[in-house]
Amino acid sequence: MKIARNGSQPSVKGPSDYFTGSVRIDSFFQAEEPARSGGAIVTFEPGARTAWHTHPLGQTLVVTHGVGWTQCEGGPRMEIRAGDVVWCPCRRRHWHGATDKTAMSHVAITEMLEGKNVEWLEHVTDEQYLCGPVVTD
Repeated sequence: MKIARNGSQPSVKGPSDYFTGSVRIDSFFQAEEPARSGGAIVTFEPGARTAWHTHPLGQTLVVTHGVGWTQCEGGPRMEIRAGDVVWCPCRRRHWHGATDKTAMSHVAITEMLEGKNVEWLEHVTDEQYLCGPVVTD
């Protein structure tokens, strides 16, 4: 059994190549082979978000604090709140982050496929981030 102690790894700033705004990443775990799951706690300040991206085996988000938005390409912006669990389908372009006025944190869980768990794409523009109504149900 292995216990990853809180505070045993430093927080890192979300790289500007993959995030817009102030984002903090706390690596949570990376399973040892043959397991392939890994996760992190990601905290987004108001207005912060990921770039468009995909995951070869999908992604689970467990919202732990605040209110955020997520969107799959071609779909509506969806509101997500503390306690919500979000499934992002395999290879589906999407983004997620805080709302423009509130911070949000989530646990992000992915699996590796052939050594890769994410493909980063272009940044979400301000227009895309704020465009259209937000679905709250």
